[in-house]
Amino acid sequence: MLNRTKIYSAVIAGALVSAAAASAQETAAAFFSAIFNQPGAASSSGRPQENPVPRETVNYSSRFAPGTIVISTKERRMYYVLGNGQAIRYGVGVGRPGFTWAGTKAVTRKAEWPDWTPPPQMLKRRPDLPRHMKGGPDNPLGARALYLGSSLYRIHGSNEPWTIGQAVSSGCIRMTNDDVTDLYGRVRVGTRVVVVN
Repeated sequence: MLNRTKIYSAVIAGALVSAAAASAQETAAAFFSAIFNQPGAASSSGRPQENPVPRETVNYSSRFAPGTIVISTKERRMYYVLGNGQAIRYGVGVGRPGFTWAGTKAVTRKAEWPDWTPPPQMLKRRPDLPRHMKGGPDNPLGARALYLGSSLYRIHGSNEPWTIGQAVSSGCIRMTNDDVTDLYGRVRVGTRVVVVN
């Protein structure tokens, strides 16, 4: 009887842990759904979705060297400088009011399907968020991430393509998963990133 009781206790404990983990993921998904006020955000699949701001090669005269990433917060666009007066233009989501920034950083790390650990500042605002979330289709960082210097900011993917072209983040620059994967393949560690308002 004692062994049976121990087995039942272990099974119940395992079920509670699984339920807590699932609840944390649902909370994170619901958090992002609430921010963007879009149905279905909580069950994002991570599959390619229509991009509201298609990627394209454009004429772009600038003083920046080829390979530089230039982000215009005002335009909500990113330019990957090709040289010869051209750049690849991507739509991006930028920091919402109170979370915008400008300056020059460098890519210090690249990650595929990165894990997400909300920083203390975010947890203070939203204590119901999970403390850590493994990388994957439901992760808010999406398919790829480029880490910027020693800051908390990243250029990363998103499973909510309707937020591209909007001011929605806590300061990170978000892209569709397709676009961030394209950029990831072009960028190396050390790439210069210039953010202008």
